[in-house]
Amino acid sequence: MERLVIAVDGPSGSGKSSVSKETARRLDAVYLDTGAMYRAVTWHALDAGTDLSDAAAVADAVRAADLEISTDPDLESVKIHGTDVTEAIREPFVSEAVSAVATNLEARAELVRRQREIIAANPRIVAEGRDITTVVAPDADARILLTASEEARMRRRGLQLGGTQSAQDLQRQVVARDAKDSTVSSFLIASDGVATVDSSDLDFEETVQAVLAAVTAQSN
Repeated sequence: MERLVIAVDGPSGSGKSSVSKETARRLDAVYLDTGAMYRAVTWHALDAGTDLSDAAAVADAVRAADLEISTDPDLESVKIHGTDVTEAIREPFVSEAVSAVATNLEARAELVRRQREIIAANPRIVAEGRDITTVVAPDADARILLTASEEARMRRRGLQLGGTQSAQDLQRQVVARDAKDSTVSSFLIASDGVATVDSSDLDFEETVQAVLAAVTAQSN
């Protein structure tokens, strides 16, 4: 199989995970959810009682985290020190705390190092998350910014959480988090050479097809 690295960036609720998984399946590639890595180390820091306002302590917690993440698009599995946290990292308490890790430059550097190792170890991979197209894999064969309107992103995140969150909660988890994270990462506007796919008015299959078309256009 020819080597193929696809980087998919974009804001919260844009459909990065589901679309990237399906793209990986159709291209016979593995899949890396870098957002899950940030969530996992955030869960670890919280579980260890780390003061999230202490930047050095957060960075130390991230470096110490024994993190395992599946790259099989059909198997979602995240473990910290052998503990399965696959479902726990999606809980609102993690969503509301993850920016403390995501905006920590030392923590980001450690996770970027790990992400690059995973990408280098897999000949065909779809990697998604914030700053994938600009920092983690700027030399990817295809780089795509998957975006959507604020309304569409909040609606999707609400459905993902089973309607358990109020509009205010969703605003905080989607829009406010993006605002915080954008201070250290560029994922709201496509950088030079990065294709934009706006899924606001597209259904799932249409979005996947648009991403595949962007991959073909950039990798040929």
